[in-house]
Formats: sequence, structure tokens, C-alpha cells
Amino acid sequence: MIGIIVTGHGNFATGLTSSVKLIAGMPEHYETVDFVQENSVDDLETNLNAAIDKLKGCEDGILIFTDLVGGSPFKSSVEISLKRKEKIVVLSGTNLGMLIETSMGRSFIQDIDTLADMAVNTGKDQAMRFVLKARVEEEVEDGI
Repeated sequence: MIGIIVTGHGNFATGLTSSVKLIAGMPEHYETVDFVQENSVDDLETNLNAAIDKLKGCEDGILIFTDLVGGSPFKSSVEISLKRKEKIVVLSGTNLGMLIETSMGRSFIQDIDTLADMAVNTGKDQAMRFVLKARVEEEVEDGI
């Protein structure tokens, strides 16, 4: 099984996870790490390492979902992934759709790189702009 950690600024991780639970139920092998104002970067790293330790049984690897590229949760996750022996893949720009689909997809995709690619593609597909277009009425000939 591939483990999942969600982290981000403020209560991004627990907030997103509350939506995941509401829609799909609480996933297994899933941890959250919030980075609230009271935390230092050292606290964040300690909490991320503790979350990774809780997922020790995830021999297929761990996906870490972060909010912003370049932010402290992202940078700390990348640094930790380079130091730890576990296979860890860090993703950024996390949205609810990609998190739910990836969490559910772990049951049939055991390759972490394939799952990571799926997550990124789903995340991109979830971002869109709604544009209301005027309805065009077609004249229907009555055949007479």
C-alpha cells in the first residue's frame, strides 16, 4: 500500500481531509500535518517525520501532498524525502479532486510513480473556469 501525507499552511491538511472523509470516508494509511502560525520550520519537520514513521508499513512508498510550490511544507517535504530511506514522492498544488482520486486509486495502482502522475493529471483536470455562454436558438422548420 502507498501511504499518503497531506500538509500545507494553516489548517490546509485537516481542512481538506475533513472533505475527503465526508465524500469518501477516512482513508487508511493517511496522515495530516498542518503548519500553523505557532509552528516553526523545525516543528514542521518533526511532525512530517513523525507522520512518515506512522506509515512505516507502506512499503510501496509515501506520497506527500502539499499546497504551494516553494512554501515551507513543500520545501521541508522535499528535504526530508532526500534524507529518508523510504520512497517518498512530493506533490504540490493539491486539490480535493486529486486527493480523493489518488486515495481511492491506491487500491489498484501499487506503483508510486504511476499514482503520482495520475494525481498530477487529475489535479490539472480539476482546475477550470466556468463560462456562461448565451444559448443559441435554432429555428426549426415545420416542413410545410
